[in-house]
Amino acid sequence: MIEILHEMLSFPFLRRAMLVGLMVSLCAALLGVNLVLKRYAMIGTSLSHVGFAAMVSAMAIDVVDDLAITMPIVILAAFLLLRLNDNSKIKGDSAVALISTSSLAIGVIIVDRTTGLNTDTCNVMFGSILVMTRADVQLSVGLSIAVLALFVIFYKKLFAVTYDETFAKATGTKVEVYKSILALLTAVTVVLGMRMMGALLITSLTVFPALSAMRLCKRFLTVVVVAAVISMLCFFIGMVLSYHFEISPGASVVAANLAVFLLFSGVAFARQGGRI
Repeated sequence: MIEILHEMLSFPFLRRAMLVGLMVSLCAALLGVNLVLKRYAMIGTSLSHVGFAAMVSAMAIDVVDDLAITMPIVILAAFLLLRLNDNSKIKGDSAVALISTSSLAIGVIIVDRTTGLNTDTCNVMFGSILVMTRADVQLSVGLSIAVLALFVIFYKKLFAVTYDETFAKATGTKVEVYKSILALLTAVTVVLGMRMMGALLITSLTVFPALSAMRLCKRFLTVVVVAAVISMLCFFIGMVLSYHFEISPGASVVAANLAVFLLFSGVAFARQGGRI
């Protein structure tokens, strides 16, 4: 194990991938608890599909920095989803399905009409550690730190909005503002994570750690802390497995998260005396 880790970290691109991945995993886990409790878990999937369409569009027109196009589009999509969910006849999973499938279809059409995008498209869909440049790392780490800082600053307000939105409104909390902040942070985290996990697997970073932590923990703060630890640990294990067995890093990270979820579920099942 130590030999494999030492060999992995001798490659600069793997060191960059590990650093960015751990930061994004931490951000995704913290936000994921709020998203799962608010029943917004699938918003990550929808935003990743929007990100896919934006990224392939940037590739098709030869934009050097695809984040300059992808980031604002995904942020706008996050606010649109929030607006649809709160103030429209199209709510919840229907709004997610509408935007998700439409974005994915647009992305596929762009790929079909543009030559030379097949390999790049595969990287966008399933992730690739080879696409992380030094500039990507600096930008990703900077944005991750900003996400973490905003989460800590607005932690109490986000908790209030997540736990009981009606009560938060009654106490004077600007619910819409803090829901918008949550949407913004989620959009940024999804875009950053797509480089590593791909558009099809990024949602696992927000959903699995939160669900695993909730199997054993009851207090909000405890769930957040445990989810963060699980997310970073699973990413680390997934990267090691990916390197050792030569498999996709995104898939190996999801597999590690699935194993932890099943383990925690088994413990919870035993605690409850065999009751589901």
